[in-house]
Amino acid sequence: MDTTPWLDDWIHGEALSLPRQWARPGVALLFNLECPGCVSRAMPWFKRAARRVAESDSGRGSSVQLFAVHTAYGHRQLDRDAVVPQLQHYASQFAELPFPVALDLSGEWASAMGAEGTPHWFVWDASGGLERSVYGSQENALTRLAYLFEGWGVMLGD
Repeated sequence: MDTTPWLDDWIHGEALSLPRQWARPGVALLFNLECPGCVSRAMPWFKRAARRVAESDSGRGSSVQLFAVHTAYGHRQLDRDAVVPQLQHYASQFAELPFPVALDLSGEWASAMGAEGTPHWFVWDASGGLERSVYGSQENALTRLAYLFEGWGVMLGD
């Protein structure tokens, strides 16, 4: 039985159920707005991946569940009132994120998941089991993630 806590503070988009209830694979990007690799490499890559998922699904419903989690893990912990307005602005107006965003204010969820820092990616299989954990946003990390998407029929090449 999976005892990993689930997220309960969704600040952008619709709240998601537990991965075992999705019936499709899923990918989460753990990020922080103060993390240069997150905002300059990981998030733009993830947005492109979301666009390719939507294009490959072409009206069939999403084949891959995508979402992001803003965390304090490895970063300074701020009060909710200091984080939420900036995060909501980033998600809705600045980056226009096409997927839900949860808030891990204390970093507890990231710690429970075994995150190494930010950016960190978590990948669930279609039955809800954690399949892979990938740390970083350098080319080797993104290439490993691209191979996973290709295995799901989503081609991420330009």
